[in-house]
Amino acid sequence: MRRAKRLPLDELAPFLWQDAPSAPGLVTPPLDWRAVFGNDHPVEIEVGFGKGLFLLNAALRSPDVNFFGIEIMRKYQLFTATRIAVRKLTNVRLACADARNFMRTRVRSESIAAVHVYFPDPWWKKRHHKRRVFTAEFVESCTRVLSSGGHLHLATDVPEYFTVMNELSSAQARLERLPLSPILDEQESATNFESKARQAGLSVHRAQYRKIA
Repeated sequence: MRRAKRLPLDELAPFLWQDAPSAPGLVTPPLDWRAVFGNDHPVEIEVGFGKGLFLLNAALRSPDVNFFGIEIMRKYQLFTATRIAVRKLTNVRLACADARNFMRTRVRSESIAAVHVYFPDPWWKKRHHKRRVFTAEFVESCTRVLSSGGHLHLATDVPEYFTVMNELSSAQARLERLPLSPILDEQESATNFESKARQAGLSVHRAQYRKIA
């Protein structure tokens, strides 16, 4: 099937989040989710949404939930925005940003129902580990922004990275690991990376954490 051509920017604009210009030296405040989405529905964040398959399916499945995606690659922001725009999914906004900094500075404490981190780049070489999104500081940011009872969802096809992700998450006193459902609908959190991993015969490792009071 031929891939849909990217829509013009003016048609994508309602689905793209962009900071308003601010004066030099001023600290930009955390986002007001009601201003971003125009309603008070719960907000979930996906970090590194890639081609947007999870966001697309999640937004279709849960129209009363707002989904905010953060992706550092502009081309994927625009690609995913086209997928969202053609389906007129008004409960999705997409940011092109470094998620580590964005989560630390732009997301208000206790304002998020769930954070999804699926198949982050493992940055294989040891000298590149500092570029990984999933660090102790990042997990601390996720814990801070989650509301009480909110969930952190993780998935990767790299066993070593999965171990690191769980060690860092378990080190947070306010995160408790939850058992996964024995019957897991793979489409619930399927991404393009997951589809490729399964086609290649790779195992997918998942974990879910909940923020406790």
